[in-house]
Amino acid sequence: MSKLVIAIDGPSGAGKGTIARAVAAELGYRHIDSGAMYRAIAWKSLREGLALDDEAAVVRVARQSPVEIEGGVVAIGGVDVTREIRTPDIDRAAASVARLPAVRDVLVARQREMGEGGAIVMEGRDIGTVVFPRADVKIYLDASTEERARRRANDPAHSGGPTIVAEVVSALTARDELDRTRPTSPLYAAEDATPVDTTGKSVNEVVEEVLTIVNRRLESVLPAPSP
Repeated sequence: MSKLVIAIDGPSGAGKGTIARAVAAELGYRHIDSGAMYRAIAWKSLREGLALDDEAAVVRVARQSPVEIEGGVVAIGGVDVTREIRTPDIDRAAASVARLPAVRDVLVARQREMGEGGAIVMEGRDIGTVVFPRADVKIYLDASTEERARRRANDPAHSGGPTIVAEVVSALTARDELDRTRPTSPLYAAEDATPVDTTGKSVNEVVEEVLTIVNRRLESVLPAPSP
């Protein structure tokens, strides 16, 4: 069986994490949340009292404190930060860190190393456009702003507790603007990505839709059966 590189991109709240994990589990592939790497760098930078706009200092953290992701556990410098990086404060800090070109250079190189050999589902905002522009499968997940806001408002890991949806809409709109206008690796759908709108769909429905796309690709690269 071919070992594909599957890139799943999209804005906050589109369902990338849930769908990427499920697809990876179905295929027996490794799942990598690239956003967790930026979150971990932001967490450690704040822990060290660094200004997040001090690119030289933050990139030093990125180079000297490798981020490891395995089995759903995120660690930086050997410290498990899986829970600590899922907070509203780290949401904002990670967005700032992700705007630093030198930090992105370090993490993109690491992400490409992780994808060597294929059999990987990697999610993020620039996976199909920058990290793996020749990925075997590219998916761009999206949903209406209201749907994405409802999901985030009901997720304490991101909202910090019960939150008014209108407040989350405002925060998501601001984050979308940051992601789409950053000078390095802005968020957009690759020309050859397959768009998947998750609005109003169950997790299972979206997973089946993505797996159908993946299976079509697998069929196209598998050798034809002998006559």
